[in-house]
Amino acid sequence: MIGKYILPWFGGTPAVWSTVMLFFQVLLTGGYAYAHWLIGKERRREIIHLVLICASIVLMLVLSLVWKSPVTPGAGWKPANTDFPIWEIFKLLTVSVGLPFFLLSTNSPLMQVWFNKIYPERSPYKLYALSNVGSMVALLSYPILIEPYLTIQRQGIIWSLSYFLFAALVLYGVIRTMRLKKYLNNNQVPVTPVTIESKIRPDKKSRVLWIMLSACASIILLAMTSFVTQEVAVIPFLWVLPLSIYLLSFILAFSSERWYSRQIYLVLFFIMLLYFSWVLLLGPNLGIPAQLAISMVTLFVCCMICHGELYRLRPSPEYLTSFYFIVSVGGALGGILVNFVAPYIFKGYWELPLSLVFCSLLLLILMLFYKIRLRFRLLFILNNVLIICLVSISVLITYWYINNMYKNTLVSYRNFYGVIHVVEKEEKEWPSPAYQLLHGITIHGVQLEEKSRRQLATAYYNKDSGVGLAILNHPDRGNGMSIGVCGLGIGTLAVYGQPGDRYRFYEINPAIINLAQGEGGYFSYLTDSQAHIEVVQGDARISLEKELAAGDKQNYDILVLDTFSSDSIPVHLIDLQAFELYLRHLQEDGILAVHISNSHLDLVPVVWKLADHFNMTRVLIDDPGRDIAAIHSIWMLLSSDPYLLNVSIINDRSSPMKNYRTNIRMWTDDYSNLFQILK
Repeated sequence: MIGKYILPWFGGTPAVWSTVMLFFQVLLTGGYAYAHWLIGKERRREIIHLVLICASIVLMLVLSLVWKSPVTPGAGWKPANTDFPIWEIFKLLTVSVGLPFFLLSTNSPLMQVWFNKIYPERSPYKLYALSNVGSMVALLSYPILIEPYLTIQRQGIIWSLSYFLFAALVLYGVIRTMRLKKYLNNNQVPVTPVTIESKIRPDKKSRVLWIMLSACASIILLAMTSFVTQEVAVIPFLWVLPLSIYLLSFILAFSSERWYSRQIYLVLFFIMLLYFSWVLLLGPNLGIPAQLAISMVTLFVCCMICHGELYRLRPSPEYLTSFYFIVSVGGALGGILVNFVAPYIFKGYWELPLSLVFCSLLLLILMLFYKIRLRFRLLFILNNVLIICLVSISVLITYWYINNMYKNTLVSYRNFYGVIHVVEKEEKEWPSPAYQLLHGITIHGVQLEEKSRRQLATAYYNKDSGVGLAILNHPDRGNGMSIGVCGLGIGTLAVYGQPGDRYRFYEINPAIINLAQGEGGYFSYLTDSQAHIEVVQGDARISLEKELAAGDKQNYDILVLDTFSSDSIPVHLIDLQAFELYLRHLQEDGILAVHISNSHLDLVPVVWKLADHFNMTRVLIDDPGRDIAAIHSIWMLLSSDPYLLNVSIINDRSSPMKNYRTNIRMWTDDYSNLFQILK
């Protein structure tokens, strides 16, 4: 909720989500550390927690007087400079949700400790499984039941009221515990609990394994999520699936030991490792359903191994808080490695096969130091053979994947925005081979190698595409046009540039800018263009906002919104506030060309609703992509001047929309709903 709320303030970049996740991981570790410290304060721990709960309630009540909800900062908190947003995001989150989330994060270990004191004969660890059930329910219900029906402001109000209820329940639990302790002390009843877990103090070896197992599960989760959402299928809400599986493994592992058997999961891991090697080797040849199924089962098996072994190594409830603190350190460490280390030291998603090696080695270590009794000698031999095979196969897969990740790849880059690579491709219909720029499985541009055809408009931008028709048939063509493009790709649209024209591209990924400007000699649309070319690095919306704030209105004849060529859309660029910004940069008789090609989302109703709101003429161009090296594309052309799009060739190529109606709710920075536009 809070991540979605501040997303437009920082350009909607992946850095926003990664930074928000890092903040919550760090704060979770801090909350567990506080819980561990608090339990050591025998005399005043309940009072300390009571004071903090009351302080959080007072803070939220004060914020509710100045903000629309206690957890959604006012516009005055919007940062003026977003060049390095990490600290600004941390500051916003600390003020808005820092203290409430900190106390929420302490709830699970503290409740388990207090539960153990009231019911010493029962294991408190099942409450951790119950806690993860709540997390899983919230995860699955948010995009289905909450986001489609409530604005973020209302979500903030409801969440705050729910937090007040939570605080009241915690206060009740604290007061009850204080009364129980007073009763036990007055009656001289021993308070040392007798529990079913071993009371042996955990040694350093066990603590190291807690960190390693937790970090391994975290790395596998994040690496598999990046892999399936970028390399397998860019499908809305797909990230929910691996996270749900991760939580499910926690639920099962911490519910009871009967859900995890090292013997069974050793065999399952061996089988799934073989299957997953097919996914890495064959890739698209297996089809999306098969790739997803194998990937998710592999993730489940690995997470069950990590969390099942964690549960086996759990200490007595006397050391429960230190256990959760160390486990949270491992999870945060895994998140830091994947989000902030891997993008700068790996050229691809190498952490995925490496995490499988890590999991195999952990199993080997556990089998060496924490042996399980086997009734048959044959099983002992089989286990040893399996673990040796697991380590060997995972190492071989990693070696192959790193050395042969992209057979036809000429160059690849990885940074905070993902993995991009240039490949050389030949098609029978093409007159020559071509260079392609790929971001995961999404094509961002195609340029033919033959010198005489280097200036051919290709991919989604050929002369019969919506944007091609808009540029070629604009009444000011040949008189020095000003064209803005949100999304650079390889700069294909620069091919339409004529002497006196100005083309200004907005692009957030520096690696794409370098390639489009000629690095490596693969793409030359920008350098060969007859127009004056300008490239602005940064999020398009933030860059346009800065220009407007500086009094630098661009007065574009055509503004191209080309950020929707993949199936994952930046929502903050296609809502009411964004369109208000675009129109302020457009000439009164300008055209807004919106690229809405998408395999899973029907963006027509969204753009149509916005066009109606601003009283704009709209035309839908569905180009099958029959030109050389062209790709099927869908564009919507919008203009406040009804005569600007009333051109015979545009009318001939447009799709009939006379009886079209849209009843969806207007998308704003405060509201969006992907479910209502799923195909």
